[in-house]
Amino acid sequence: MSHYHLVLASASPRRKALLTQLGYTFDIIVSNVEEKRCESETPYQYVERLSLDKARAGLEQSADNALVIGSDTIIAFNETVLEKPQDFADAQRMLRMLSGQVHQVMTAVTVMSAQQHYSQVIVTDVWFSSLSDTDILAYWQTGEPCDKAGSYAIQGLGGRFVTRIEGSYYAVVGLPLYETDQLIKKFIP
Repeated sequence: MSHYHLVLASASPRRKALLTQLGYTFDIIVSNVEEKRCESETPYQYVERLSLDKARAGLEQSADNALVIGSDTIIAFNETVLEKPQDFADAQRMLRMLSGQVHQVMTAVTVMSAQQHYSQVIVTDVWFSSLSDTDILAYWQTGEPCDKAGSYAIQGLGGRFVTRIEGSYYAVVGLPLYETDQLIKKFIP
């Protein structure tokens, strides 16, 4: 067994469940990282930087032997990043944008020790069916979209809008299982 102590730097119950699914024992540290995209950043660079910032913040709060996992997920439509909605009008705007279109879900994972780190960004294409205003209102009223990037959760009721995906389902949920496991194995053989 390794000398590392695994830490997940995330408050997300989905990330916690997915890391547990991989069979690891870990602690959780919630780091307060500002999620603000710089003007010059592409969506890909933005999500990668956020995962690095979260891992670094988690490492600063952890013991010396910590191996910290930082992760972030964004929704990108063309070059627009869809964050968590501010209110119903914002969610409605996003869901109308995604309706009948394909968008990208980008999830970045960084695994970091005090000595080194590895990061990977997984991009998954997601196709949405056409949504009516009635569909959007009914979905908003469930409460599910309120704290989700792009205003939907594929693993929840929002899954009914997804006609197909190309890439990693688990990355869309919030933590790509295969890639995260491979990054951890670089430290813990």
